[in-house]
Amino acid sequence: MAANIGEIRADVRKDLHDEDSAAYRWTDAVLDRHIQRAVAEYSLHNPREQKSTLTTSANSRDVGIASLIDLIEIVQVEWPTGEFPPRLVGFTKWQTTITMDVVAPPTGTENVNIWWLRAHELAAGTSTIPAIHDDIICAGAAAYAALDWTSYATNRLNTGGEDVWGRYKAFAAERLAYFTQELQRLSIRNRVRQRRLYTTEAPSIFEQSRVKY
Repeated sequence: MAANIGEIRADVRKDLHDEDSAAYRWTDAVLDRHIQRAVAEYSLHNPREQKSTLTTSANSRDVGIASLIDLIEIVQVEWPTGEFPPRLVGFTKWQTTITMDVVAPPTGTENVNIWWLRAHELAAGTSTIPAIHDDIICAGAAAYAALDWTSYATNRLNTGGEDVWGRYKAFAAERLAYFTQELQRLSIRNRVRQRRLYTTEAPSIFEQSRVKY
């Protein structure tokens, strides 16, 4: 089972050797901010794949997508539904609305299937990140925390010695390199995805012409 944010935070503290609760170098709030940054970066490379069924309005090509929480990208749109192979249509997105590129709009309330990519969630009681990738999140969060401390401690007196900021900098570079490497390995952009080409029903709104001077 995937870890929750409290368990991830504890592992990050182990990596940072910051386990003395009486003298934490990083507060829970600060570490949580770095963890969420790592989750956000991870989500862009390895998002959740979702499929949702929304509905149209009569005589409108627009479909509201505000209900698609943590949306990263719309992958494809199917309308009308229930055909085989699926009837995919072109679309444009603006804020919380997509507009289907079809000549005739739906005449009533009809289903529209949306395939979309969603950011991951890591909270106190839940995580959508596969357990096998928890170490990747820990590495990214630890790297960001160490870089943050490096910037903060550079011109300050450190009880761990003058080179303590340098050690954190080296640690951050090592963990960040691993984090970046794993994100590239997992990146959805590098996957071979089978897709079917389709053409829009709508006529082009642009017309090329030669202007004579």
